[in-house]
Amino acid sequence: MKEGSALAPLRERNFRYYWLSRLIDRAGTTMAGVALAFAVLEVSDSPTALGTVLAAYSIPMVVFLLAGGVLADRFGRTLVIQLSNVLSGLSQLATAALVITGTAEVWQLAALAALNGTATAAGMPALAGVMPQLVPRDQLKPANLVLAVPENALMVLGPAVSGVLVAVVGPGWALAVDGATYLLAMLVLTQVRIPRPADGQQRGGAIADLREGWTYFRSTTWLWVVVASFSLLNAISSGGFNTLGPVLATQTDIGEAGWGLIRSAQAVGFLVCSLVLIRISFRRPLLWGMAAVALNGIPMLVLGLQPVLVAAMIGAFLAGLGSQVFGLGWDLAMQEHVPDEMLSRAYSYDMLGSFVAIPVGQLLFGPIGLAFGVQRVMVIAGVAYVVVALVTLASRSVRDLPRATAAVSATSRPEDS
Repeated sequence: MKEGSALAPLRERNFRYYWLSRLIDRAGTTMAGVALAFAVLEVSDSPTALGTVLAAYSIPMVVFLLAGGVLADRFGRTLVIQLSNVLSGLSQLATAALVITGTAEVWQLAALAALNGTATAAGMPALAGVMPQLVPRDQLKPANLVLAVPENALMVLGPAVSGVLVAVVGPGWALAVDGATYLLAMLVLTQVRIPRPADGQQRGGAIADLREGWTYFRSTTWLWVVVASFSLLNAISSGGFNTLGPVLATQTDIGEAGWGLIRSAQAVGFLVCSLVLIRISFRRPLLWGMAAVALNGIPMLVLGLQPVLVAAMIGAFLAGLGSQVFGLGWDLAMQEHVPDEMLSRAYSYDMLGSFVAIPVGQLLFGPIGLAFGVQRVMVIAGVAYVVVALVTLASRSVRDLPRATAAVSATSRPEDS
């Protein structure tokens, strides 16, 4: 079957239920980021408090990622995803209850965020590694895109709706929706039937599994180079855009609803790009991915230089385009080049390296913004992001990594050379 058959993956029963589960989950998650940020700022208007809560989520997520990869490869990815959803849903509903009743304190929000981050750490490597078990290998590109298009459509609506809810009835209700969708998504996922790993894959202990994964990670140049780059990129974006961005919105005419529109504009970029990528063969996934992801520096530059809503929305739209190109390129590189029995562990090392500096950015950018000015710090962050992304292409292993499926050689197009 040709890779261009965009809807072919939906003929696979397992993929259909996984697809539906992911969309339900995404419907709530797209509202949660905006809601949590303003829930914290409602309790304390300090950027340091917001950074603390965000870091409370990120730190356990980073710490337990490797364990999540081992669990997924040993005990089955769908089971791990289900358990992760239950814990995430309950912790988010507890957060919503505190915010809605007006009894929330920063330490409580931080503690529940830490619980949510732990659950996310368990589920993320499983989510990332399950796709090759759901569809034939020559359908990986359309499967990733048929998942991305509706998810990105939800991301357009979610932040804007969340921003309006925050402004009208408060952030707690958006958090409650997110908690409920975690649990509903878990129920739908019970319909996915994937064989558990064979006994032969579980003979070694967890430490042996981690060592095997580490050996593969450090010996695969394109893998560790991109992960090292994203350690810096994610620290910059989490501190600059995600932490200082809402603070700047409350200090200017952008406001809470405007910040929701900015996040929605970013999601429009995701959506538009995912529709375009259906028609492109993508022969050098990391070359195009790293070049495009540099666009994420633009909204930080715009907000730092001139925090005007329309300009910031345009910058966020371009960032969404770049992020979608990289996201597809990275998933194809991982799913096509990494052996299936190693995939969740490879993703866990990827996520650990990529996310390890996120708490640093979240904790440091608030005080730095207070000391040197929020706008000035955002300009520097935007420039740094672009430079780091483009310097990564100095690695030939990143630039030249090809697609691995036979379908690509049969259907490659001259415009993607």
